[in-house]
Amino acid sequence: MTAYPTGTFPATFIGGAAGAWRIESSTAIAGEPMPLADRLEVREGIAATSGGVWRLSGVAGHTRYVERPEKTRLDPVTPPLGRPEATMAALIPIRKSAAWWALPQDERRAIFEQRSRHIADSMAFLPRIARRLYHARDLGQPFDFLTWFEFAPEHAGAFAELVAMLRSREEWTFVDREVEMRLSR
Repeated sequence: MTAYPTGTFPATFIGGAAGAWRIESSTAIAGEPMPLADRLEVREGIAATSGGVWRLSGVAGHTRYVERPEKTRLDPVTPPLGRPEATMAALIPIRKSAAWWALPQDERRAIFEQRSRHIADSMAFLPRIARRLYHARDLGQPFDFLTWFEFAPEHAGAFAELVAMLRSREEWTFVDREVEMRLSR
């Protein structure tokens, strides 16, 4: 078994015929769709497997886009993943354009939070929606980020409101590929 740095959460998402999550829908929001699969398996670690129709890996942990005051506000209201009532989920892989990555970090941060208010406005949806951001770009994956959300059925409307809000902001003008997969268990 591979050892990973403390505080990191590597994961592999495998679309295929097996897995705890049923893929209810898969919609290409921008760019190419994902190949169709019936189920989603989420494995801890970076799995080198040939099974499934597709495989996406990423690593969460060590917050990169959150500043201390934001983390102080987020930590107490951020729910854990795996809550029994959270029988719905979404996996949204996102790739940002070369123009985004050509910007220096301070300019990306200004778009992300000062202008798009990604963190500030998303706080209203906590603790109803649990989320984890996996970074995939540095692993050579076809997406830069794998965004994972879990929520109870009664919060499906809030989740739809959250993603619609985020997609309406300046930050999303830099997204050139996005697929939204809705899941249930």
